[in-house]
Amino acid sequence: MLRFYTAIIFSRLIYALIKLTKKSGGTSFAGMVALKICPDFLKYCRKYAFQVATITGTNGKTTTSGILAHILENDNNRVIHNVKGANMLTGIANAFSLKLPCKRFDYAVLESDEAYLTKLYDFMSADFLIVTNLFRDQLDRYGELATTAGFIQNAIDKISPVLFLNADDPLVANLGRGKESFYYGFENVEICSDKHKTSSHAPSEVFNCICGEKLEYSKQFFAQQGHYYCPKCGYKRPDLTFSASAKIYDNYSQIQINYDDKTYDFKVNLIGLYNAYNALGAISFALFSGIPYEIIYKSVENYKSIFGRTEKRIINGHETLIQLIKNPTGASEVLKTVDTNSNIIIAINDNYADGRDVSWLWDADFEQLKNTQKTITVSGIRAKDMAVRLKYAGISTDKIKVEENIKTAIETVSQTAQSDEKITILPTYTALLKLNKMKFK
Repeated sequence: MLRFYTAIIFSRLIYALIKLTKKSGGTSFAGMVALKICPDFLKYCRKYAFQVATITGTNGKTTTSGILAHILENDNNRVIHNVKGANMLTGIANAFSLKLPCKRFDYAVLESDEAYLTKLYDFMSADFLIVTNLFRDQLDRYGELATTAGFIQNAIDKISPVLFLNADDPLVANLGRGKESFYYGFENVEICSDKHKTSSHAPSEVFNCICGEKLEYSKQFFAQQGHYYCPKCGYKRPDLTFSASAKIYDNYSQIQINYDDKTYDFKVNLIGLYNAYNALGAISFALFSGIPYEIIYKSVENYKSIFGRTEKRIINGHETLIQLIKNPTGASEVLKTVDTNSNIIIAINDNYADGRDVSWLWDADFEQLKNTQKTITVSGIRAKDMAVRLKYAGISTDKIKVEENIKTAIETVSQTAQSDEKITILPTYTALLKLNKMKFK
């Protein structure tokens, strides 16, 4: 235990120094120090959390865990949460090191990288696991989807947490076979927006049933999300514990959920169907946990996204929407929602945390931007690659501007745009980190 308390002391000192020097956001380095001093740091942390809920999947981890933590806190629970999405062991250790050992927490809500979930469970058992979806992402790190699903399956088999699974994703639903599982999904989705596109040119994954037959769909909402079945053996999307319908508007969604013979209505003030799925996962857990409907409703309605997940900021007087893009499916869904009348900045990096392989740009549906009214500024390490991709998406080269320095790109666009014009920024992860440190008026 001496190492544990020493780790807490030093990690807090390091964090204070980081905040003083403003060298980084301080989301992981203090945790790295804690793990260096005490390799079993997370094992000791477990006793300070009464219940542990983990969230993993390709897209939506940060938003799902953020909504869930917000609901639990509004229900007067003490919650520890890696709020800014640092989801490897160092980020999780960071979150604990800055809170312990003063209090015992009712919940730990922990977002985990898919590949690190098994490692997390080596140190810290979890009571629950929410799995959002599985899409192709950073092939240089994760490999094919079957590999990513295998990482999560190994973690589940290790400790057998209670599962909350997105039934509309066949890979995710399959994780629940033979396990204690609760399934959530949409029976119907209605797009009630003139701005948001309903279709995408992005290539869709093809999945086979375990019998080897190709899965077919009676409804397909996006990518592989939908109502699937096997025409050969009869396997189909599992029955839903939390059965929902969604109406997607310009800037919000309405969700109706049927659970335990009751119907609940929610307003989600986040953009797009993908965020409706994120909210559904968090709400499902909250309903299961017995949190009063009124608290869940108000929490979901007033939740404000942070750190690039439909984050809204004012930059040099302009309303600015920041939406992280990092893989073909996620980017394509974001691109469906982009206001083509806004000033658009796309910032692409290829650092380790982004994935070195940027071939995913060619599978993302940037054709959605063909009707943009203004110049699109491309920035970041791979700005020129992005410019080429936009050219092949059918966007005239005289509407594409290359400015590799991200701050310069944002300053230029914000200073030259008309006072009433909006800005949309689409960054990859490390570009978002850089943007988050920048100061604007």
